[in-house]
Amino acid sequence: MKSLGMILRAGMLAVALLSGQGAVGPGALAQATLEAGQSRIRDRRGALEVDLRLTVPVPYRIFSLNDPMRIIFDFGGADLPLTPGKRLLQSKSVTAVQMGPVQPGWSRMVLELGAPMVLDRAGMTTDGGKGRLLARFVASDASAFDAGTGAGPDPDWARLRPALTLPAPEAGAHLRVLLDPGHGGLDPGAEYDGVTESHLMMTFATEVRTALMGAGFDVLLTRNGDQFIPLETRVEMAHAQGADLFISLHADALAEGRAWGATVHTLSPSASDEASRKLAERHRRGDLLSGIDLSHSDDVVADVLMDLARMETQPRSEALADAIVGQMRSQGLPLNTRPRRAAGYSVLKAPDIPSVLIETGFLSSPRDRRNLTDPAFRARMAAAVRDAVLTWQSQDRVLAGLRRR
Repeated sequence: MKSLGMILRAGMLAVALLSGQGAVGPGALAQATLEAGQSRIRDRRGALEVDLRLTVPVPYRIFSLNDPMRIIFDFGGADLPLTPGKRLLQSKSVTAVQMGPVQPGWSRMVLELGAPMVLDRAGMTTDGGKGRLLARFVASDASAFDAGTGAGPDPDWARLRPALTLPAPEAGAHLRVLLDPGHGGLDPGAEYDGVTESHLMMTFATEVRTALMGAGFDVLLTRNGDQFIPLETRVEMAHAQGADLFISLHADALAEGRAWGATVHTLSPSASDEASRKLAERHRRGDLLSGIDLSHSDDVVADVLMDLARMETQPRSEALADAIVGQMRSQGLPLNTRPRRAAGYSVLKAPDIPSVLIETGFLSSPRDRRNLTDPAFRARMAAAVRDAVLTWQSQDRVLAGLRRR
């Protein structure tokens, strides 16, 4: 069996030669699309076979990650659909498939495994100008799978920082707010009755930005289109762009049970309730299934320093959340019976920036879904967020002189 690194390098070089190009890169090849009707992920002869047909051959890489066990395919210059189609997955070895854009010029497909498997062989061939990637995986034990995990020496495209368009604010500048429209790219978030969370929150974020800018605030977005950005990178952007506030926007959906109305969440090491715990897990799972390796993200010393910083920041986050709930209530917007909640959301872990997560409603609720797709309703909610930030700013200025005395 070849080593994974050897297969990756050979595969990248082979595609460059087959396409007649002298260099490998997303800009060097024509844009390819997946021919989903001719592609298959299936169990064959005691192994997992991934047979992908592309309109043109493109650069690719394959690697695996753990917790959960995943196989990741990255393609340069390829456009993968967000929905795999009913005929693509025909394997009992793969429990879930997720795919879509991961960075400009790159798409990703993630296979979640039910049991450990390792790459036996892979290669891309060309026929009539089209590309065919054929990869074979065989069963292994957990230790062999662990030994082969990691993206290797190649660039980790999913962690590339989005370009920063504005410098850090100067002293005395307006309050800078970073709005985070949840999900995006190959992580669409909740989907219900034709409404997709990532698209809806992108629209709402632009509306909130307009409302905040009209009140004199400096406002940035973590994304400006349908692109995937890891949770940790969103937090890093808050620091890189000199944000004074971080507000993440979402719209949940429940597979079971009934819930409706907006909720506002803050960070807590322990969830305030079971629903918040499950929500935080779903947000993190979106990152995991998108091919992000979080296995080495903990650092004991850094955690202690961040906890000290949060002693001051957490009350400010709580105050912002309370202000948002208060303004939503005063505007007559529908609130959940428990509108204030807390859990260990990765996206709220900036230790020195007040951060909240707003669940604008539940897409699984017909009333919430109808409201959130109504521009007039969203305008009222955007105004409530604006007024809450104004209220918070006034209160925070009064309390600023009492801190660290």
